[in-house]
Amino acid sequence: MSDRLVVTMGEPAGVGGELTLKAWQARSKQSPRFVVVDNLGRLAAIDPSVPIQSVHDIDQAMAVFDEALPVIDVPLALPPQAGQPASENAPAVIASIERAVQLVLAGQAGAVVTNPIQKDALYAAGFTRPGHTEFLADLTQAQNPPVMMLACEGLRVVPVTIHVSLRTALDQLSTELVVEQARLTHAALRNDFGIPEPRMAVAGLNPHAGEAGAMGEEETAIIQPAIDALRADGLNVVGPVPPDTLFSAQRRPTYDAAICMYHDQALIPIKTLDFAGGVNITLGLPIVRTSPDHGTALDIAGTGKADPNSLLAAMDMAAMLARNRHDAG
Repeated sequence: MSDRLVVTMGEPAGVGGELTLKAWQARSKQSPRFVVVDNLGRLAAIDPSVPIQSVHDIDQAMAVFDEALPVIDVPLALPPQAGQPASENAPAVIASIERAVQLVLAGQAGAVVTNPIQKDALYAAGFTRPGHTEFLADLTQAQNPPVMMLACEGLRVVPVTIHVSLRTALDQLSTELVVEQARLTHAALRNDFGIPEPRMAVAGLNPHAGEAGAMGEEETAIIQPAIDALRADGLNVVGPVPPDTLFSAQRRPTYDAAICMYHDQALIPIKTLDFAGGVNITLGLPIVRTSPDHGTALDIAGTGKADPNSLLAAMDMAAMLARNRHDAG
């Protein structure tokens, strides 16, 4: 079942539905086959020219995929208005994610591909997780803390701290957390990406990686001990690398993943290099999950301008990771 994907609804007022329809229209014989857990009526309203077929399971979805976009229907409380999220529809967004995860956990599909969610709309409805990553960890009862990797052609990055303020990120940063995230990244590079001997570069936090304590002590007190522990385990790790040189064209080919200290340190280079093609991957889960590396794009929702390349890249990545994980046993 590794070649079958489940795509979630995402924010009903955002661009997720348009992206899903365009992804099906762009299909080829080599493209991953997928079913979407979404609302039939909203998808039909976005582009009535796209054939849509209601299905109840994955086998039925695969049987109709060549002729119509297969949809497992999820009811919405309110008809969505493009660009205007409604917290009343939050239960449907959550139900879509839950159903997709259930299908993969049951072995009926190989991976989940999630369309972007609007977190404030979910929070207003009582959603308590910081984001997709943490919710998926709960749903899958992951034994490891989730790790967020962002990937595009030529670069993979992992932020050690994620969806918190920069001040909170500094408080959370620890040797143990760097070691934990790097070890999970190393395992994923081997098992999911098929890299036998992964190379990792660890970013510094401060300018010039602290300049031996002159510009900050986090490198000597937190990051270097983590690197030493990882090397003691036999991992190929370099650092702390000054953040202003880590993502240069000359440096990027020297490592398979960069371990970064906070959210924007990791995401700025990815989005600068390939805004439309970046993919968000959750490591440390018992299932494969990818997502486009962009938000709900409420400002262009309903205009037909949404670019499906990131979703297509997320689908291709999900299929590749699922195959590798299956082959690795």
